[in-house]
Amino acid sequence: MERLFEPMRIRGLPIRNRVVVPPMLCYKFAGSDGYATQMNIGHYRAIAAGGPGLIVQEATCVSPLGRLSGCQLGIWEDGQIDGLRRITEAVHAEGGVIFIQLHHAGILSVDEPRYCSSDFEARLPNGAPVTGREMTLAEISLVKRQFTDACKRAELAGYDGVELHGCHSYLLSQFFNNRINRRLDAYGKETGLLALEILNEARMAVSDSFVVGVRLGGFEPALADGIAHAKALAQAGADFLDISYGFKGEMEPEKPKDFPYLDIIYAAQEIKASVDIPVFAVNGINSASTAGNILSDTGVDMAGVGRATLVNYNWANDAMRGRDTGGCLGCGECMWRIDYSKCPGRLRRGRNAGLKI
Repeated sequence: MERLFEPMRIRGLPIRNRVVVPPMLCYKFAGSDGYATQMNIGHYRAIAAGGPGLIVQEATCVSPLGRLSGCQLGIWEDGQIDGLRRITEAVHAEGGVIFIQLHHAGILSVDEPRYCSSDFEARLPNGAPVTGREMTLAEISLVKRQFTDACKRAELAGYDGVELHGCHSYLLSQFFNNRINRRLDAYGKETGLLALEILNEARMAVSDSFVVGVRLGGFEPALADGIAHAKALAQAGADFLDISYGFKGEMEPEKPKDFPYLDIIYAAQEIKASVDIPVFAVNGINSASTAGNILSDTGVDMAGVGRATLVNYNWANDAMRGRDTGGCLGCGECMWRIDYSKCPGRLRRGRNAGLKI
């Protein structure tokens, strides 16, 4: 528990503790134009007031044609900056630190064209089959520019940093994974090349103090690949790595039989042992004791507390003061995202009336 509330720094940026709220999409909060609403602003203000060291804002799309959802937050045009700035101002007013996750869904986009590293058939989250087509070099250049422009907008909007979304089956994951990426050019021979180029161009486009990190698949497809990608990104100047799952159905998760946590936390441990930059572990972390034990046992730098924070916005403050933090009840389909007023975890805590967003 003690390490959970130790301060740290990322690229010199002070972080008050080691609780990170990972990016979690809030469906129905934003409109089809991708502009931030009062719901988005209130949501992040409430999370910041709850005391985490760092918030990573939900996947925010760099292109209107790369959205996972028709109501996803966007950062593809300058007009969106003002609304996003209202989010950062709300978080900073509560003493919080916030990065924004930059996202392109690739083959999982709701609109055509569905870009992919190579021609590939996949399924949307609703189960519908989709076909992605291999991107041309011109399209790759366009996407690189979209990510870089989004980084510039993020800094203008007041974010403390960005997280490039490189896992969960989305576009950069489709390049990282050699079961998806069967290109014969440089982007196939070096599957992490696109992410490395975006990282380098983003670094040059923002100020020296601005943080640029990557959410990376630990198994892409195997752990050895995840470690290799992590080393390359660290060497190229990534400021942190946030480890999660890679391309769904095209991974080989692993962990020793006696490892007490999930396989993806094992991947974070092994990646942390291979790089000298901050590494985040996430998935299924509900209690403060689990978060603290993961930090102590694995050597990772931050513990991601996701759905438990949705259940209890005051999770970090409660944990620090030794109070009951509650926790996600693991609904088969997340009720918070369907209708936050009916989230069983919040109702069980009797806190639903306090959810003012």
